[in-house]
Amino acid sequence: MFNNQDIIDLAKRAGAAIMAIYQQDFAVYEKQDESPLTEADLASHHCIVNGLKQLTPQIPVLSEESGADEHLDRMSWQRYWLIDPLDGTKEFIKKNDEFTVNIALIDQGKAVFGVVYAPALDVTYWGDADGAFKESGGKVESIRVSEIPAEGAVWRVVGSRSHQTDEFKAFVKGLPDTEVVSMGSSLKLCLVAEGVADLYPRLGLTSEWDTAAAHAVVTAAGGQVLQYPELTPLLYNTRPDTLLNPFFIVCADKSDKWA
Repeated sequence: MFNNQDIIDLAKRAGAAIMAIYQQDFAVYEKQDESPLTEADLASHHCIVNGLKQLTPQIPVLSEESGADEHLDRMSWQRYWLIDPLDGTKEFIKKNDEFTVNIALIDQGKAVFGVVYAPALDVTYWGDADGAFKESGGKVESIRVSEIPAEGAVWRVVGSRSHQTDEFKAFVKGLPDTEVVSMGSSLKLCLVAEGVADLYPRLGLTSEWDTAAAHAVVTAAGGQVLQYPELTPLLYNTRPDTLLNPFFIVCADKSDKWA
């Protein structure tokens, strides 16, 4: 087994590697899928993969920056690490500080442990069967999702800073009264986990490594991540042909206002 603190420390080391590059001029490359890549993505990837191999050599690792072999082998894995070394590369490039290091443990399709570290903000979230926590300014606190808004209350909805789709706008329009907050990276899920937002409808494309770590935090905080419109639990590593997530909703619980 592993110690949670060792994984948190590893995420922070990866974050330090990212910040060393963030504070300088850096080149931006384009991957085959036309998404951006920086040397910070790769520095964090190598830091995390090497660290996990030392800490848990028996658990395989799948990263956004992994090679084709890991992507092909993954369907035989019951338990593995799923990482996004730099979630929110567009936010990193814009230098708006809303990017994260994501490390998740997947067990039989479920995100059972996750660490989300925002190095520019120096904020860490983590969650497992023992609960969900946030560390900010050296202070650690337990976090919990909010109650479903009462009749007539405002719904606090968090949306992507870079990817607000027509489907998202139509969904929000169908709610009774809303306040929309924009945020980058997996921090959107974390806002629901800590009760700052009530709902995060992601009605656009994401990859499994984008969501898994924060998904574990949401679950540990008493919330749910549900496929939409099916409203069934979002699972991982279930389809051999893709690592893309379906549309999903992050919430405290289902509500007749949107379900």
